[in-house]
Amino acid sequence: MSETAEPPTTAKSFPDRVGVMGGGRMGAGIAHAFLSAGATVIGVDINDDALEAARNRITKSVTGSIDRGAPGTAEEWMQRVRLSTDADDFADCSLVVEAVPESMELKTKAFNAISQAAPEAVIATNTSSLSVTELADVVTNDVIGLHFFNPVPASKLVEVVVAKSTPEKLVSDAQEWVEALGKTPVVVKDAPGFASSRLGVAIALEAIRMVEQGVASPKDIDNAMVLGYKFPVGPLELTDIVGLDVRLGIAEYLEETLGERFAPPKLMREMVERGELGRKAGKGFYDYSSDSQC
Repeated sequence: MSETAEPPTTAKSFPDRVGVMGGGRMGAGIAHAFLSAGATVIGVDINDDALEAARNRITKSVTGSIDRGAPGTAEEWMQRVRLSTDADDFADCSLVVEAVPESMELKTKAFNAISQAAPEAVIATNTSSLSVTELADVVTNDVIGLHFFNPVPASKLVEVVVAKSTPEKLVSDAQEWVEALGKTPVVVKDAPGFASSRLGVAIALEAIRMVEQGVASPKDIDNAMVLGYKFPVGPLELTDIVGLDVRLGIAEYLEETLGERFAPPKLMREMVERGELGRKAGKGFYDYSSDSQC
């Protein structure tokens, strides 16, 4: 990832003041990405505890960049971060990225709050599967999808998702923004699961069915894809990283919109019910209780 202190001069439309709604892992990573390109970031979350957690995530991520040779100090970077529980603080932002949990209800509420505070701002949603067009219909702002990948600082890809109402100029601007972040844009039309989630979840669901049927162990299934198909990580390990609950929600949406082939396996539902959500819970297809996989 490019970690220059200022945005490249080729990105003429690059926003100098960016809002981020939601301070979880993705929101904090997105904040870091825009900080790395020289922007001031306004982060909004639901309460002071969430903001403190967001500040800690951003600080840790920024410190990692400094340790790897990015210019400046963590303190200098964090001076460009403003955290608040009030969406009205988005008023001066030209771009606001929505990064709340993958729920149409929550995202609709976030869109309404952003639009009320910043009616002229572009709203970008970080949804990994939900309809950007449906979200765009909620507000009068220009809307586009910017689907970042976890972990945001290390990932090189951003899906630029074009809603039916997205202006052509915004599509080209968004590609410039992504490139200014040191990442590669992939432009896709608004369709269920876009490109990455649709393909990624399809592979993951089949891998889970193979575990369920006793075809092979999670490690052997993952090794088959890593060594045989050059995947950076296997589909089951990636599911642990993303979160089984998150992927279950995406699978349910894709089943509803695209059909039975995306029906979540019984094993997936059982693991979610047991709280085996992956890395964040300490256990999924692998055991992370001692930071080891077995």
